[in-house]
Amino acid sequence: MNPDIFWFLPTSGDTRYLGTSDFGRYPTSEYLRQIAITSENLGYDGLLIPTGSACLDPWVVAASLIPVTQRIKLLVALRTSLGGPAPSARQAATLDQALHGRLLLNVVPGGDAAELAADGVQLGHDERYAAADEYLQIWKKLLSGETVDFDGKYLSVTQSRNYHAPVQKPWPPLYFGGSSEAAHELAARHVDAYLTWGEPPAAVASKIADVRARAAKHHRTVRFGLRVHVIVRETEDEAWQDAHRLISHITDDDIARAQHNYAQMDSVGQQRMAALHAGRRDKLEVAPNLWAGVGLVRGGAGTSLVGDPQTVAARLQEYADLGIDTFVLSGYPHLEEAIRFAELVFPLLGKAAVTTQGLAQTGGAFDRRVAQE
Repeated sequence: MNPDIFWFLPTSGDTRYLGTSDFGRYPTSEYLRQIAITSENLGYDGLLIPTGSACLDPWVVAASLIPVTQRIKLLVALRTSLGGPAPSARQAATLDQALHGRLLLNVVPGGDAAELAADGVQLGHDERYAAADEYLQIWKKLLSGETVDFDGKYLSVTQSRNYHAPVQKPWPPLYFGGSSEAAHELAARHVDAYLTWGEPPAAVASKIADVRARAAKHHRTVRFGLRVHVIVRETEDEAWQDAHRLISHITDDDIARAQHNYAQMDSVGQQRMAALHAGRRDKLEVAPNLWAGVGLVRGGAGTSLVGDPQTVAARLQEYADLGIDTFVLSGYPHLEEAIRFAELVFPLLGKAAVTTQGLAQTGGAFDRRVAQE
């Protein structure tokens, strides 16, 4: 197995304990750069830069990493519900040029109706995906060099043109994650890689089969990836102790409040995450070494692979056997966990042996930061 391994930039902040601001780290530009530089030096293939009202703007964050990275790819959110396809086509072409062809785009129609309403978007769940379909039709044509006239239900452009081509042809690769029928159909029609959150292997296999079959009807093929947290230690006992420590400050009220908020969302993926644990602390290992503790109080990807290096590598292989070729990983705190995973697991995945040479440029600044906390 030699998959692509991506890491994650915590643009809403980082922490040692979920459910509390204690030991929290603000998402300063300096800290995010430390993670980006360290991830590149360790040999990660990409960085996911998330989106949301609590996150720093992903496009600005990506631009800030241009002068400090040379190889690692940046997976940046393309919000099809916010803004128009023509301005975003110019942004994508500009950023791909500045990154010399290292831009990847994560299509996000949005899964939180309340958050979208705060941004001025009033579309319902399936309407957002229908609008995203129109958006991507226009966006792709623009980046292919076409002059576009389009009059749809949600979007309309007249003689629209993108004057500056991206480095990658015909456009930077499109990634996407969504669990509803409308989401699967959008993936089948438009994206290059479908990302699923970390569900038990049988559930992931079912989603892959559905997206693959839908794509075939459009005479297309789609790659597949897995978005999941990791807690890897030298022994199983150490890994599980740190998993339990991560949620040790969470109260029952914290869980109830978070689950109530997630229940208001119209995201099918979020509903599936919540169903894995039902808000219960005693039902968190939802498949062998797949732990749903993060999802008690965090939205989005809510599961972690927990164990020693050999066990976690074996679990990743199980997903690879289903057709997964990209793993988008994260762990708390993100700087330290990126180093641990690379040192302990990369050699078992066919990645180049990890060296800490070059990490000194980030380590000193990080040590000073921790001393101040």
